[in-house]
Amino acid sequence: MAVMRHSAGLHLWVDATAGIAGDMLLGALIDAGAALDTVESAVSAVVPGEVALRTSTVHRAGLRALKIDVESRTEDHPHRSWARIRTMLEAAELPGAVRTTALAVFARLADAEGRVHGVATDDVHFHEVGSWDSIADIVGACAALAGLGVTRVTASPVAVGSGRIGSAHGDLPVPPPAVLELARGWRILAGGEGELATPTGMALIRALADECGSIGPMEITALGVGAGGRDVPGRANVVRVVLGVPVVDAPTADSMWVLETNVDDLDPRVWPTVLAALLEAGAADAWLVPILMKKGRPAHTLCVLARDAERAALRDTLFRLTSTIGVREAPVSRVALDRGWQTVELRGGEVRIKVAVRAGRIVHATPEFDDAAALATARDLPVRQVLDESIAAAEAAMLRPGLPWSGEPREGDDAAT
Repeated sequence: MAVMRHSAGLHLWVDATAGIAGDMLLGALIDAGAALDTVESAVSAVVPGEVALRTSTVHRAGLRALKIDVESRTEDHPHRSWARIRTMLEAAELPGAVRTTALAVFARLADAEGRVHGVATDDVHFHEVGSWDSIADIVGACAALAGLGVTRVTASPVAVGSGRIGSAHGDLPVPPPAVLELARGWRILAGGEGELATPTGMALIRALADECGSIGPMEITALGVGAGGRDVPGRANVVRVVLGVPVVDAPTADSMWVLETNVDDLDPRVWPTVLAALLEAGAADAWLVPILMKKGRPAHTLCVLARDAERAALRDTLFRLTSTIGVREAPVSRVALDRGWQTVELRGGEVRIKVAVRAGRIVHATPEFDDAAALATARDLPVRQVLDESIAAAEAAMLRPGLPWSGEPREGDDAAT
């Protein structure tokens, strides 16, 4: 039986598909095992004597969840500026990791508020966001993460809601402008009516999480569910967290997109140039599927595998190089093995061997066809003969399936993945 290996540290995945708020995330972290007294101590170090944390078990659409209430201990709380909050965090007696993370969350929040209101970051006054309860949420969540020993955070796409809400600045659309600013580069969905994501919650996601996607391979050690303030019929108003030890010998799933279009009126001689142009423009892969369209017309489905960053440019390339008038797009998950290259020497030249690796061992070792074809032309031999020689040379170099791979992964061709 294979032995499962783990990487160091704990991985936390945040399920924000029902929305995200600071108190919801804090409740989920405490429900997952973070010590309440440690969290309270960190919050008191920043706003001494101003707040108290109270926990209760509630139900949201039938699900048990932990509710955190930040209770005021004073009648008057100031609207603090980013400069003031930064000074308070820097002066507080906090563990270094808690201080650094909390500063990063507030800095991202200040930058978003500054962009929305057209003011310099240091001049931002947070109003609701800078109040005592949001400071408690952010500092508390950072202290909870440190107490749990979390070394990496990832999160799902965030439900942001729809409609309109009131604020210190008046009536605003949902999602609020600051939430949209914070969501740049992150996947979002409406998810329901009302404000489902707050600026504090979105700032925590963006400052803490380094990847947006589904839960990764891990050995689960703890779960936590944090409740929002409302119990919405038919929708569990909760944030879930999953804590675990990452499994490093399982391939990582990448979030990708497939772009497709059906074409029945393009000169078939053009297709190789289209595929080459798409790969040159950044496609992870591009291929054709023969199909029959209406009235029995022979045609092709052009498929492109793309990363989100290249999706728009590849879509433009499809419209520019083909006769299509529409493109379908769908998110997919791609699991790819690690890859590296090693060169083998043959008579008259050399051929690169593409090595696919899983858990440190070789899965495939394949000669690069273009190298073999070029060498075959130079030696006036059939390509199949050079391919056979390349496979034999790879075997001699101990590039065999099942053997350990000691080479370094290098950037390679994405085709056929």
